[in-house]
Amino acid sequence: MKTTDIGRLGENLAAKYLRKNNYKIIEANKHQSHNEIDLIVADKNYIVFVEVKTRSVKIYDEYLPYGTPASAVTQGKRNRTVTAAKEYLSANRFSKHAKKQPRIDVVEIYLEKDTAKLLKLNHIVDAFGAN
Repeated sequence: MKTTDIGRLGENLAAKYLRKNNYKIIEANKHQSHNEIDLIVADKNYIVFVEVKTRSVKIYDEYLPYGTPASAVTQGKRNRTVTAAKEYLSANRFSKHAKKQPRIDVVEIYLEKDTAKLLKLNHIVDAFGAN
């Protein structure tokens, strides 16, 4: 599988997980200025901007030589995500979801390298803290 295919599969699995956990998908792959937000979802209290990071591994192990998927969310990516979220809220200020408390989450997806089978999903709520 190509890296883009692995990423797309991870985003689809994250969306499925979020729907199952009572989040409504508002947008996927939303381009905001020069940034992209993987998923924008909402529950009854929050509008959530979700960064999905997927890793393809031979066997899931707590030790990962290249770090966890969330460790790939650099400070630059954090800054771009916060900027994109602010721009989205400003551009959609009249939507019912824009009035909710914003939050940024990261969903880590671990796929088996040869089969692309889901090994683990980790939902990190409020991953950036109080940004």
